[in-house]
Amino acid sequence: MSALIAPGARVMVQGMTGKAGTFYTRLAMDYGDGEGGGYVAGVTPGKGGSAHLGLPVFDTVRGAVDETRADASVVMAPAPRAAAAMIEAIEAEVPTVVCVTERVPVLDMVRVRDALRGSGTALVGPNSQGVLVPGARKLGVMSTADALPGGIGIAARSASLTSEVVAGLSAAGLGQSTTIGIGGDPIHGIGFARCLALFRDDPDTEAVVLVGEMGGIEEEEAADFLAADEYGKPVVALLVGRHAPQDRRLGHAGTIALLGSGTLAQKSALLESAGVLLAHTPEDVVRALRDGAS
Repeated sequence: MSALIAPGARVMVQGMTGKAGTFYTRLAMDYGDGEGGGYVAGVTPGKGGSAHLGLPVFDTVRGAVDETRADASVVMAPAPRAAAAMIEAIEAEVPTVVCVTERVPVLDMVRVRDALRGSGTALVGPNSQGVLVPGARKLGVMSTADALPGGIGIAARSASLTSEVVAGLSAAGLGQSTTIGIGGDPIHGIGFARCLALFRDDPDTEAVVLVGEMGGIEEEEAADFLAADEYGKPVVALLVGRHAPQDRRLGHAGTIALLGSGTLAQKSALLESAGVLLAHTPEDVVRALRDGAS
């Protein structure tokens, strides 16, 4: 899916030298269709000029971009420093930034959102499992054990449910073009509507799966996008939280329905009216696509 992650993407990791950064970068480097998984650099302030996992480490994102032509970044910086790392990548005009860090303060994300305005950066996350192009590129921390190249695009708020859906699709012989974890926080980068636009324009994507939750407005914005024009590809949505209590956050910071908004009933009705096929379980997703949606 070249609209978000080009086949030859050159990836840097901000926070690569930390324990988590080392572990997940090594896994990502072992995956994909290019040498080192397409990873070309790490960024850790104060460690510039050193090497880690066989890659050069830079003090700044700008230095890494200038020296390695990196055009994608994975942010694995700790939560108190994650916003600064994202903003640094945005200011360095990195086209795609994936932030997997959890518990980034909401006010920090307000500053990140301001930095994104007018920029050319597509931010995925924070609190995202990342972006996976099966067999080609892994930017994040997701499992690749069940991923299979194919024509199903997946955009999801939940990492664990994504893994379940991917496993079921692959077992049925339905591979994936790209899986995008938009993240479970209330303020984040690209959402369902942007993912739908990317999948619509991607010739390798034949059908789309949305994995949503109670709370927030992601599903409502997706319904508005789909209702505005003929989409041209089947869309299946799995929404979870049907039995969740009101006014109580469950799991992700964004999974809370307040004052009657963000409920599953509301989201389901809007998506169904926009032509989306609703699934109640991961198995339903597989059946819908296997039985004709794709």
